[in-house]
Amino acid sequence: MWAFLAILAAAALLTLAGESPAADIPLPPVNLGDTSFQDAIAFPGWLVEETFGYYHASQFNDYQGHDRPGTNRLTTLSAVTHVAWISNFRLLGGFYGAEIIVPLADLDFKTEFGPKDRDHGLGDVSVSPFFIQWPEHKLFGLPFFQRLDILLKLPTGDYSRHSAVNVGNNVYSFNPYYAVTLVPAPRLEFSSRLHYLWNSENDDPYFRLTANNSQPGQAVHVNAAASYEIFKDFRAGVSGYALQQITDDKLNGNDQAHSKERVFGIGPGFKYKLESWLLYFNSYYEIGAENRPEGLKFVLRFSKLF
Repeated sequence: MWAFLAILAAAALLTLAGESPAADIPLPPVNLGDTSFQDAIAFPGWLVEETFGYYHASQFNDYQGHDRPGTNRLTTLSAVTHVAWISNFRLLGGFYGAEIIVPLADLDFKTEFGPKDRDHGLGDVSVSPFFIQWPEHKLFGLPFFQRLDILLKLPTGDYSRHSAVNVGNNVYSFNPYYAVTLVPAPRLEFSSRLHYLWNSENDDPYFRLTANNSQPGQAVHVNAAASYEIFKDFRAGVSGYALQQITDDKLNGNDQAHSKERVFGIGPGFKYKLESWLLYFNSYYEIGAENRPEGLKFVLRFSKLF
């Protein structure tokens, strides 16, 4: 089975120091390119997975997409443990499942426009008490797989209102997704995963915001991938992601102008299967960032099927 949601636990985990109102309330980290090839193909059983992520950015864009001046950088390392289970119990024509995702992260953040800090430890744990994995169907006569997942993120990560950088966000997030995979030819596949993100209020925001509460805006983000099986059990392809914040951040319940985030990423990758083991590698070059860093991202994922 393929039933994963690995989080790069730091690509957007920063809290800026108040010099730019549009960047004071970052979105929590979400799945941007951490799942890719054959994403919606899964079967009853267990999956245990470890995902390692590296992200580096030396460009920090404002709300107009312009790079902030000076020498600025963000480097993050992450390790994400993911355990998923798909039962044989049928619901709405599919198989019922559940999963848990536990991230660890190390963040090193230095800017000339404000924050200089580092944090590491447990990030915000995600759980899904309910997802449905549908078996193979036909779409225009072609094999078609799909999954609907109700994913919740809990504020378990390390957080301090006095720190400019935290691996936790101190908010609850609702981050459901719908994944599909279409197989138009025996060796070719196209996959996509569409997410929605809603975040609760942070009742203990960064002290320099001088606010009683803050709330990151809502967002949509999507992963897309295409791969071809070059030889048995090895496929290569291209994957990408896009994120667009659709509502403004809030401070004390008031909308913050020019606060929406945006970013795109694209790059090559491969997947290799050895019996019940799976190895994925994806790399991404980011473009078009607004109100967030823009950099390079690498994801290495090991999966074991039971």
